[in-house]
Amino acid sequence: MDFALPDDDDPRRKEIRTWLASHPDPEPRQLAEAGLVAPHWPKPWGLGADPTHQLIVDDELRSAGVRRPDNTIGIGWAGPTILYAGNEAQKERYLWPLLAGEEIWCQLFSEPEAGSDLASLTTKATLDGDEWVVEGQKVWTSYAHRARFGILLARTEPEASKHQGISYFICPMDAPGVTIRPLVDMTGAHSFNEVFLDEVRLPAANLVGERGQGWALAKVTLGNERVSLSGSGALWGMGPTAEDLVDVVRRSGGETDPILRQRLARLWSEGEILRLLRMRTVSAMVAGSSPGPEASVRKALADDHGQHVMMLARDLAGARGMLAGAGPAEDDPPGPGSWPDSLWDYGFFFSPALTIGGGTSEVQRNIIAERTLGLPHDPPA
Repeated sequence: MDFALPDDDDPRRKEIRTWLASHPDPEPRQLAEAGLVAPHWPKPWGLGADPTHQLIVDDELRSAGVRRPDNTIGIGWAGPTILYAGNEAQKERYLWPLLAGEEIWCQLFSEPEAGSDLASLTTKATLDGDEWVVEGQKVWTSYAHRARFGILLARTEPEASKHQGISYFICPMDAPGVTIRPLVDMTGAHSFNEVFLDEVRLPAANLVGERGQGWALAKVTLGNERVSLSGSGALWGMGPTAEDLVDVVRRSGGETDPILRQRLARLWSEGEILRLLRMRTVSAMVAGSSPGPEASVRKALADDHGQHVMMLARDLAGARGMLAGAGPAEDDPPGPGSWPDSLWDYGFFFSPALTIGGGTSEVQRNIIAERTLGLPHDPPA
């Protein structure tokens, strides 16, 4: 496809600019109801936008200084799964506040003994009348302490085979029996949590899709997760990009060291490859295809790339890079690619997690080998 954006006289640009002129400081709910939060979603929640239209929306919002609501798991993972398999009541109840960032979501998938091998999960849900009673433990749950709801996988047919008998639920995070404990990482920040589920009662209406078909829905969520986690920013779609780092170096007078210059060129090239791969993936999603092995390709590359960005930023800072709050270049003037100094050292400490969270790089490469290259499964242990 052609990745060049249409000119200023494109009617889609004019429509967005007209709306922004009448909403110069839009509320999150207004952005959601205008279809601008997830423009590729079908109407009424989005615009049914193709990739070019999405890029136009992104470009116009960026130019106007308008930021979308921050609800990564809700918008990127929970929402698409509810769109795919939820009933009309679930879509109406959850999608609008999710898009507006009014209700934050988390993901209750990983367990202490079921991370990369998610199908080995042991959290169970037992039907008791018109309620499901959930028992188990989840771990590495991002933003559980801020979330209103979680998407939950639990085993409902314990006698079924490993990949069968799993069901997909919506779990209120303030339900009786839900206990959330923080996991503080080496950045000193608290974004991860462990969650204990002790006789948590969920209404039957909180089941998404069919009973026992949760593994198929989990693959939909994980495919969207890998698309979301491999966004343009170096830190799982957030934070500075390779382009931002190159801009910092450019504004500070450039780099004369030939090895660092070569690394900068390589880093910028990686960023461009990932941008084009992302548009290819988005294009397939707009055409109605669920994210497949290509999402794993991009995530595996993007995770390594995020570490490359942060390591090069540290090396560009030289000895100053050993100090907390040290950016990649001295006297960095404000500009479109400027990020707070504290984000660079935070990113360096956080970047090792990139190749683990959302499916390890080893798992992604196994998916690529089996589903794209047609190689056999790993032999059983």
